[in-house]
Amino acid sequence: MSHQKLMLAKNVAWAADMIRRDADFFTRISKIQNPETLWIGCADSRVPAEKITVSLPGELFVHRNIANLVCTDDTNAASVIEYAVKVLKVRHIVVCGHYGCGGVRAALMPLDPDLPAVNRHLQPLRELAARHATTLLSCDSFDARVDRFAEINVQHQLTALRRMPVIRTAEQALTLHGWIFSLEDGRLQVLPQDSAPTQPIAAIKFA
Repeated sequence: MSHQKLMLAKNVAWAADMIRRDADFFTRISKIQNPETLWIGCADSRVPAEKITVSLPGELFVHRNIANLVCTDDTNAASVIEYAVKVLKVRHIVVCGHYGCGGVRAALMPLDPDLPAVNRHLQPLRELAARHATTLLSCDSFDARVDRFAEINVQHQLTALRRMPVIRTAEQALTLHGWIFSLEDGRLQVLPQDSAPTQPIAAIKFA
């Protein structure tokens, strides 16, 4: 059996199992989605949001890209955030990075001429690395530098979120979370928040 046929067969088995557990599940979620959380994570295949949080379809609204970046000039990310906040009225936003991130690693290495689109995407991360050069160079090894920068990156993306008008003007109270995932033990870790916002935001608390 080919890999694609195996995937389709697994889908049939999964759907049947879901119906066995809850006969009305698909009827219910087909009518509306009402997720509490927007998940902004890395596109890495080893960090699937629903799997690592044991979430059912409909519980997370997910945006993933290489190195979990939040860039205001990225229409894809911006539209997901806008829809999640204004239409779905999510109350939590999680930015989740992971240790051993290939995108973070690439941002600390010379440009690869064979990956022009990836280079453009990671340029803000390269600039962030330059601003944190002293901290990163103090790490004991390159792998340790990558992991420390993965943490810094999550904290920076939270700062970028806080500055977005759609976040500042949200009608509902929003809680922003910075998490990082370990590929070595499958555990999520809560990261401390980065610097405080430049002005108070009454509708937002930071956890």
